[in-house]
Amino acid sequence: MAKILPSLVLTIICVVASALLVFAHELTKENIAKQKEQKFSSSVEALFGKTDSRLVEGDFGEGIEAIAVTPEGKTAVQVIADGYSKEGINILVGIDENGKVSGIEFVSLGETPGLGSKVRDIPEFREQFYGKGSEAEAAAVDGISGATFSSNGMMKAVGQALDAYNKNKEAILGG
Repeated sequence: MAKILPSLVLTIICVVASALLVFAHELTKENIAKQKEQKFSSSVEALFGKTDSRLVEGDFGEGIEAIAVTPEGKTAVQVIADGYSKEGINILVGIDENGKVSGIEFVSLGETPGLGSKVRDIPEFREQFYGKGSEAEAAAVDGISGATFSSNGMMKAVGQALDAYNKNKEAILGG
């Protein structure tokens, strides 16, 4: 019995801790979902100004989290991509009615402060993507010295957004 007791006590502690984690998750998951939705909506508003938008349902490929479209045909594609950090780049790529990048808004950035965060902090870097209409065009921008992984992650993220838009344009705009 003396050999079994420590294992039994540890098992009970683990079961109780697991139950508390499940309870905490269930208690907070709705609030977390609401906060994500509010952040997405405020990011769409930052891209296009005060406008209505609707979420487009579907599976649009790897890294594509959500797609919203406005009545004017402007599209916001939320993409999560790896930079230096795994899934460290979470952006909304604004695509105008002509299929060209019109803006980039950061939902979150988990890159190294002072280095990888330059992809957000240097407007000229982001502005290189404006007017691009294909994945190949997005890959042909100048990176930031010292932030190679983050720069490449941004190029990949914008490319994924454009690829998803171009492959699913009718489904996105048609409804």
